[in-house]
Amino acid sequence: MSVRPWRDIMRRKSRQIMVGAVPVGGDAPITVQTMTNTPTTDARATIDQIRRCEDAGADIIRVSCPDEESTAAFRQIARAARVPLVADIHFHYKRALEAADAGAACLRINPGNIGSAERVAEVVRAAKANGCAIRIGVNAGSLEKDLLEKYGEPCPEALVESALDHIKLLQDHDFHEYKVAVKASDVFLAVAAYQQLADAVDCPLHLGITEAGAMIAGTVKSAIGLGSLLWAGIGDTIRVSLSAEPEQEVRVGFDILKSLGLRTRGVRIVSCPSCARQGFDVIRTVEKLEERLQHIRTPISLSVLGCVVNGPGEARETDIGLTGGGAGKHMVYLSGVTDHHIDDEKMIEHIVSLVEKKAAEMEAEAEAA
Repeated sequence: MSVRPWRDIMRRKSRQIMVGAVPVGGDAPITVQTMTNTPTTDARATIDQIRRCEDAGADIIRVSCPDEESTAAFRQIARAARVPLVADIHFHYKRALEAADAGAACLRINPGNIGSAERVAEVVRAAKANGCAIRIGVNAGSLEKDLLEKYGEPCPEALVESALDHIKLLQDHDFHEYKVAVKASDVFLAVAAYQQLADAVDCPLHLGITEAGAMIAGTVKSAIGLGSLLWAGIGDTIRVSLSAEPEQEVRVGFDILKSLGLRTRGVRIVSCPSCARQGFDVIRTVEKLEERLQHIRTPISLSVLGCVVNGPGEARETDIGLTGGGAGKHMVYLSGVTDHHIDDEKMIEHIVSLVEKKAAEMEAEAEAA
């Protein structure tokens, strides 16, 4: 039993599917996804963007395949990617067939939107033959006309009914390797829909607050929506939808999971908002450290506090700590213990060096275990 039960998150029980080599659902780690925004027909540019997302930690990446030229380029892109790719084929079922053959690990498709039952059957056959999962993506902005007429407006019940209708089409063909999303840009609508869907199905759920907005506003909105669901144990894979570069979506996604103790990738910085007591420029220091430490994948905690009011207490709880002192000399803590002082001009390089050294030690210990 946890000594801190108030921090325990009891995840919803879901069955597990595979997206390529990545497990989704069950007791697998909650995965972080993003989507490329380069023209898919430009394979080189798309691969370069995928590399940046992979380096940021993306577990799964979605690529749009709206036309035949895109699915032709997708084959080269899929071969180059180090993580599984989801092919978003919009409404054209032939793109799904092409993408499945071209190496997609998952197809983003709503089976009720591609036409006849035979088309659904063709897509299912292609998915089974190629080991593809399917992601059903219901969106409040594109609900079926009959559901809008029935409910009068997008509402949780309408989103869930749409999802269940799509699920049934796959189950009718004995296909069960699917995950489902019921996204909306309205936080209340999305959260309520996911809560209802979580009670109605046992498949993995893909979380997202769609069209969340720009970097700051979208991060806040996504953290509220996704955070409340994750805290309640709902969600097996997430995408933070920002008007920002895809690798930024990945970093925000990991920060949300790290804040809830659900993933531990990279450096977690604990820092103060700064005030007149600060012994160094906290804001600029944290900005530089965040940029310089993006390459670290090992989970490490770093505290950066401008003065000695809260600094020692926070530093005792982190792997490496820095607190502001007088006369341009600041205290460095290692494993919660005061260790040595560092001057202003050497501070950034010194902390980066300490973090890199600590990461290397932890990686070596993990390999030896």
